[in-house]
Amino acid sequence: MVLAIGIACYHRRLEGLRLNGTKKTVARAAIEIAFIIFLFYSNLLMGEFERSGLGQKRGLIWAMADVFTSANFVIAVAAAIVGYIVFEFLRTRF
Repeated sequence: MVLAIGIACYHRRLEGLRLNGTKKTVARAAIEIAFIIFLFYSNLLMGEFERSGLGQKRGLIWAMADVFTSANFVIAVAAAIVGYIVFEFLRTRF
């Protein structure tokens, strides 16, 4: 009995969290764009620690300061938006 009440309350709580169509599309777009930005920055940070990178000599703090700049952020956001548009086009096309 207690388990049934707990499941019913949990189900009601989940119903309140469901998003309508537009909010769901915007949320999915934001998550995908954020993931592309994460991949961009992780790739830049890994590049600082390659053989030719100065990250090995100067350390993690220096590498993060070198990677997280406003120019890189603009490039990351632009690339993420273009990437999202291309993947949405391919997703609807095929």
